[in-house]
Formats: sequence, C-alpha cells, structure tokens
Amino acid sequence: MKLFIGSLVGGIIIFICQFLSWTILDFHRAAQQYTPKQDSILAYLNTQFDSSGGYFMPTLPKGASMDDYDAASKNYTGKPWAQVFYHKNLDTNMGLNMAKNFATNFIMVLFFCWIISGYSANTLGKTFIAALLIGLIIFLHASFTEHIWYETFDLQAHLADYLISWGLTGIWLGWWLNRRKV
Repeated sequence: MKLFIGSLVGGIIIFICQFLSWTILDFHRAAQQYTPKQDSILAYLNTQFDSSGGYFMPTLPKGASMDDYDAASKNYTGKPWAQVFYHKNLDTNMGLNMAKNFATNFIMVLFFCWIISGYSANTLGKTFIAALLIGLIIFLHASFTEHIWYETFDLQAHLADYLISWGLTGIWLGWWLNRRKV
C-alpha cells in the first residue's frame, strides 16, 4: 500500500508539473509558435496529404539508393527543411488525454518505487538523487536524442520539466517511503 500511495502522489506531482509547464508557465512556446498564415498553410497541406502522418522534408522515397541519398545530401545541405506532423482531424478530447497521461505518470513512478524499494539502506537523499537521475535519463534518451537529429526548439523546457518534476517526486518519495511508522 505504501508504494501505491507513493506512486499515486508522485504521479500527481509529475502531472501538475507538466500541466504548469505546458499551460500557465508556457515553457514550450518556442516549439508551438503562432503564424498568422496558419489557415492558408493548413488548407494547402490538406490538399497535399491524403492521410495523417509525419513528414520530413526534404527526404527521398523508401528504397532510394545510397547514391541518391548522397546526392540529395549535397543538394539540400544549407537549404531549408521541415518536419510536419499532419493530422486530418483535430481531436480535443482533453479528458481522455489527461487520463492517459496521468496513468502513464503513475506507472512510471510505480516502476521507480519498485526499483528503489530494493535499496538496502534508503534515505531521502538517495531517493532524491535517484529520482533526479531518472529525470535526466528520460531527458537524455527522449528529448536530447530527438534534438540531436531534429533541432527541437524547447530543449531547455524539457530539461526543466524532467528535473523539476522528478526532483519534487524524489523529495516526496524520499520522505514518504522512509518515514517511520508511528
């Protein structure tokens, strides 16, 4: 029961941190900028894509040879490029998305709790450092690796998200899991 409650509250901490980062604090604005041309761009894209999908431009069709890739690399280097994540329909089911996000946060923290429950001599400090390291591992594996290849615009925001949310979760779990029974 202790791990369940720890994971539940930890999941809520991460959820609240994510909510604040993406809404009130607006940390990720650099990756979601507004253009007054959005209606014409979306109308044009709708004429170009038959289905939802992720598109990288410029690229070559599947099955192109290495010689084709080498020639394209020389031709496109230094020129504009884009990534488009195109969806035929906007789904704004916030309730379901928030539920899935919270469930994911709960499961992540539950896994973390299971790992640290194996410590023979746990302390608040060890739990806090371990949680920060988990946040850093997630950042390096997901956001930083993506940034290496695709030059994302909100890299620092993701770093802050992971370190703050996992740091606060580590403080909570360090206290909760290591408190003495009264």
